[in-house]
Amino acid sequence: MPDPRRTAPPELYLIGLTGNIACGKSTVVQMLQALGAYTLDADAITHQLQAPTKPVYAQIVAQFGVGILAAPDADGNRPLDRKALAAIVFSDPVQLKRLEAIVHPAVHQAIWAWLAQVQVAAAQAMLSGMPVAVIDAVKLIESGWKQHVQAVWVVTCTPQQQLERLIQTRAMPAAEARQRIAAQPPQAERIAHADVVIDNSHSLEQTRQQVQAAWHTIQQKVARI
Repeated sequence: MPDPRRTAPPELYLIGLTGNIACGKSTVVQMLQALGAYTLDADAITHQLQAPTKPVYAQIVAQFGVGILAAPDADGNRPLDRKALAAIVFSDPVQLKRLEAIVHPAVHQAIWAWLAQVQVAAAQAMLSGMPVAVIDAVKLIESGWKQHVQAVWVVTCTPQQQLERLIQTRAMPAAEARQRIAAQPPQAERIAHADVVIDNSHSLEQTRQQVQAAWHTIQQKVARI
């Protein structure tokens, strides 16, 4: 959990963006970035922290064993075999919690550091109005970030679309795709926390219109602050 005593920089309007796997969070993040938001992909941060030279990597290997390691790379390091690790944690909630207990604290520290960097960058850019920053995180609600953001955005689509996107765009076997979807809370649980819901079950242009409308509302809010 992020330290409840810490607060996000008051100079930033902070959005916490979440949604279940293959609902289209990355698409919405790209749209927000194009509109001028600073964005952070918590999943990308997680991957960086799991590199062989990082402490998180050593903790994961100590917990799950060398069976989750891939063949040596060009530098002689053995990166994590993400499919092997996923097969373990997405079939066993206890193992998933063990992995999260290792990864989440390091991710939280990285996010706090990024927010500080955004604050400095925004000040140097001398932007008019309040800068908008977006944390894109699947576990946004579960990991306690809701209390630190001004708004929670949830991206949704139909379960069938999730399945089709995982199979078509990630070349994931159907059985694995179903397992990954089932391992997450129902979309309705995330929507219950939402200030903004982006329905990504239709055309890209319809999604863009929703994002732009919500962005316009934000600009009106920050103009009054």
